[in-house]
Amino acid sequence: MMTVNHASVLTKEYFVSYLTLIMKSREYTLPQAESFAYDFFFKGDKVRYGDSTWSQFEKAIKEIEKILCENEV
Repeated sequence: MMTVNHASVLTKEYFVSYLTLIMKSREYTLPQAESFAYDFFFKGDKVRYGDSTWSQFEKAIKEIEKILCENEV
């Protein structure tokens, strides 16, 4: 389990690593990993760690989508 510091904004890079780990270890698609993270990490509350952290989570999803699209070509 990755440690969370409640006092700071988690970065896009943190979430790229976190989501990638979920996808590889559980053999999930990105939407499945996103749903898992929302339920498990955020406990169903997107502002649990603040708006800025949620924004970084969304940016990580977009980055992974871009990487996946590039790998399909």
